[in-house]
Amino acid sequence: NERLRALNDMMGGVLEVKKEDILKIDIPPPPFISKPESAWNEEEKKIFREYEKKVEELNEEKEKHRRALEAELKKLQASIQETTQCFDKTMCKLFERKVNSEMVIYQEELKIINILYSLLLDEELDTREAALHHFLKKKRKEKVSYCLECFCVADLLLDLYRSPCLELQAAMLESDFRKDFADVPAYILDRLFKLYRRRPRTQKMKMLPDTSSPYGDHSGSAEDYKEALTLLMKAMDELDKPEHMPNGLDPSLWDRFCLARRNKMESEQLVKWKALTLAEMQAFLQRRMDDDEKMKSEIGHIFQELTWLREEKMKLQLNLTVQFLLKQGQVELESTELPDFTDAILINKTVIEELNCSIMAEGEKKVASMVECKDFSKGIFQLEWEHKKMKMQIEDLKQKAQDILTLRISKDHQLFLTVLNYDSRITHQVSMMEQTLSVIDKLHKKNVKNCQKIIKELEKCISLKKQANYELSLELKEKLVSVSERKHIFEAADTRLVSEKIARQRYREILKQKQLQDDVREQKEQFKVLRAEAE
Repeated sequence: NERLRALNDMMGGVLEVKKEDILKIDIPPPPFISKPESAWNEEEKKIFREYEKKVEELNEEKEKHRRALEAELKKLQASIQETTQCFDKTMCKLFERKVNSEMVIYQEELKIINILYSLLLDEELDTREAALHHFLKKKRKEKVSYCLECFCVADLLLDLYRSPCLELQAAMLESDFRKDFADVPAYILDRLFKLYRRRPRTQKMKMLPDTSSPYGDHSGSAEDYKEALTLLMKAMDELDKPEHMPNGLDPSLWDRFCLARRNKMESEQLVKWKALTLAEMQAFLQRRMDDDEKMKSEIGHIFQELTWLREEKMKLQLNLTVQFLLKQGQVELESTELPDFTDAILINKTVIEELNCSIMAEGEKKVASMVECKDFSKGIFQLEWEHKKMKMQIEDLKQKAQDILTLRISKDHQLFLTVLNYDSRITHQVSMMEQTLSVIDKLHKKNVKNCQKIIKELEKCISLKKQANYELSLELKEKLVSVSERKHIFEAADTRLVSEKIARQRYREILKQKQLQDDVREQKEQFKVLRAEAE
């Protein structure tokens, strides 16, 4: 189509040029670019410069567009980050709100569960207590019935024991047999006694079952006894026949013998029946006593369980479950594990404060007592130190007393001890010594004056001696000069005698000079001594 082709040629196939299309634009290089640069003419160089300028402008446009896109990208990233942060904040707030709401819901559910648990436990304890009370009433009724039965059996036993002893009666009948038949010959009496002790064969009496009550209706047992007695009498009829009578016995005695034997048999049968009844009563009484002991133990267990239930009920009433909402980070724990607060106790704050006050008061008392003990111990140490000091003083005094005892007493000490007016004596001696000192001082002054005079005279003598020595030294020099001259002359003249005379004379002069020097030295020493005495 010509329209589409024109659109493609003129505007690249679009009606509106976008900024992104700049990146797609590509300037075609000139056709002579493949030629070497030296072969280009002026027009080609001009075209190449325009080409470079267009390429540079296109690159600048691309760079501007890239910078604009980067700035827009940064803005979009910042807006995305801001929106994500806002979304995260809202999500955190919603999550915290959800957690708080769930926490409150769970707390309320926990409260409801604790209340339901306490109600169920209380109801269970009440039902258990009611059942135990009902069971206790039942057991008490059974115990009362057992006690009544035991009392009745005990009364029957007392009646049996109070009744005359049937065994004793039977024994008396057997012992009275020989007395009643004393008129019978001995050999016949022995045969009669054997027949008297002979018993017919009959069925034995059966014991009543354990469940029967001995103080109830005894019609069955009495009938059994009568039946057994009739059977026994029938058997005795067989034995009472004259066929069994011994030879030579009077029939009247036989009748009397049969009657006595029947009485004896009736008494024995009665004894057996009474013994059987007594055994049944004793067994029943023992069984009821065992049941009573068992009942007592069961009642004791019921009472123990009732007390335990009451204690548990009291614990549930006192040991209430209380929920506390603690702030996180406010409660310090020694370990990471949560402690068990099942045995925790709620105490009023005033009780703790009073306890703390009492503890502080006791602590102050203890501190005061410790200070008192410290002061007391300090006083003890001070007393010990004073005691040691006194001991040392005692030792010093003892040493002084020993020194006084061993001290040598001089005349002055004796005078001090013997003379009464020792002070006046001392003052008199002092005055006498002062007088002597004044006299000695005067004498010393006189001696000093004399010494000064002597010193002055000696000084004059010294000055004269010095003058004389000076003159002698001059003479000595002259003499030496003359000696040297004479020596030369002597050497020149070679006269030995003259030299000897001169030597002797010279020796004398030296000795004289030495003696003078010794005298001067002695006078100087005397002068020094006199000056020292004068000072």
